[in-house]
Amino acid sequence: MSAFLDSNVVLYALGSEEPKRLRALDLIAVRPTISTQVVNECSHVLRRKAGWEPGQLAQELPMFLGLMRVVDIGMLQIREAWRIAERYGYSHFDSLIIASALYAGCRTLWTEDLQHGQVIDAKLTLSNPFV
Repeated sequence: MSAFLDSNVVLYALGSEEPKRLRALDLIAVRPTISTQVVNECSHVLRRKAGWEPGQLAQELPMFLGLMRVVDIGMLQIREAWRIAERYGYSHFDSLIIASALYAGCRTLWTEDLQHGQVIDAKLTLSNPFV
């Protein structure tokens, strides 16, 4: 089963913080899964914080994203996110990341932001790759 990457891990791969960038690139080398939410969040951060223009996103991100499996988000994942938020107390967008990882059949969600070591529904382990 594939691992799922949260937006922060993908952004580190594109950043300049060397130890985290190298770790993120190692995770990307095994062709992980991300969701369209991750693509949108990364696009937003790259424009707002890194100053990327829309044309730069359109030119550079598709090549980079081609290294990962991208899954779409639909109503199934949104409904699952509501359940996860209710059960585990995560925000809607964090719950949507978790729901997408579960829906994609992933066993590990690499994230810097969620509770390291927590297991969701006895199926998905949240892991901080920088610990």
